[in-house]
Amino acid sequence: MSTPPEPTAKDRRRWARYLVDERSEAQVYRELAGRREGEEREILLALADAEGRHEAHWLALLGGEPARLPSPSPGSRLLGWMAGRFGSIFVLALAQNAEGRSPYGTEPYATATMVADEKIHREVVRGLAARGRRRLSGTFRAAVFGANDGLVSNLALVMGIGATGVGSQFVLFSGIAGLLAGALSMGAGEYVSVRSQRELLDATEPSDYADDALSDLDLDANELALVYRTRGVPEAEALERARRKVEAAKAGQPIASRHATDAGGHHEVVGSALGAAASSFLFFASGAVVPVLPWIFGLSGVAAVVLALVLVGLALTATGAMVGLLSGVSPLRRGLRQLAIGYGAAAVTYLLGLLFDVSIG
Repeated sequence: MSTPPEPTAKDRRRWARYLVDERSEAQVYRELAGRREGEEREILLALADAEGRHEAHWLALLGGEPARLPSPSPGSRLLGWMAGRFGSIFVLALAQNAEGRSPYGTEPYATATMVADEKIHREVVRGLAARGRRRLSGTFRAAVFGANDGLVSNLALVMGIGATGVGSQFVLFSGIAGLLAGALSMGAGEYVSVRSQRELLDATEPSDYADDALSDLDLDANELALVYRTRGVPEAEALERARRKVEAAKAGQPIASRHATDAGGHHEVVGSALGAAASSFLFFASGAVVPVLPWIFGLSGVAAVVLALVLVGLALTATGAMVGLLSGVSPLRRGLRQLAIGYGAAAVTYLLGLLFDVSIG
């Protein structure tokens, strides 16, 4: 790295900002570590120590603690507030995004080691967040996307029907019917989907079907080795494993249930069928009721349509941003994408309604 230019007052203000941000990030990791134990706690404390080294770098450049420091950025304050109260996957997702936006890559006074640290930190936080994402993937997927489906489908329904010029009461009843039909369909479909996936995983997992016959197998020529080979174990290792297993069975030693130990990881990722179905039903209904609210409160015509668009737009942006946040990508970009999809579907059905050549009354 080339020699940086002589520092200016602007440089010192920027260093003070970096100093504050590093302290805020270190505090977030310590807050999260206080809610964890074991390896996760050690990893988070190591991240806090690394941020402390970066803090020391800026302190050295500043010549010690400045008399005045800038306030933490809004993002840092939000992250600190959430870490102190939730300690959840949302905080790790925000921290992952923050690490990915490090300005050190273009900062002439940051060392190459600090630039590398920030890149590695993002991957470390991504790994920690991935554990929570796996736990959320089943029920959370049904909840968030159930709400999104309810918003889009019922908005499209009421927009299409409203464009035909029918009475507001007809639009209201159509929206409520769409809510109930969609929520029941989503809940039933999600239950069948998750239940089928769990059953499929059960069918692929090792079973103890033949364990009671192990003691009768020949030590030197037993087909148990073939079982291990079907799981990708090399032939020599499979033969050795099979021999040890048969010897244990002949000696009367208990055999641990493979099904009990192998099923848990897969099922944790898939989630509960009933939980996914309930979440899908409730969140679809919560999303589908939003477009109907103007008609529920007695509005009609253009005023009801405009208010429905505004309410659904806010909800779509919020759900999209939440998905983006948990995915480790830009919440704004995902929110705008959801908004465009929802409004696009509503526009299509509205135009179809207008083809009936009746204006909104």
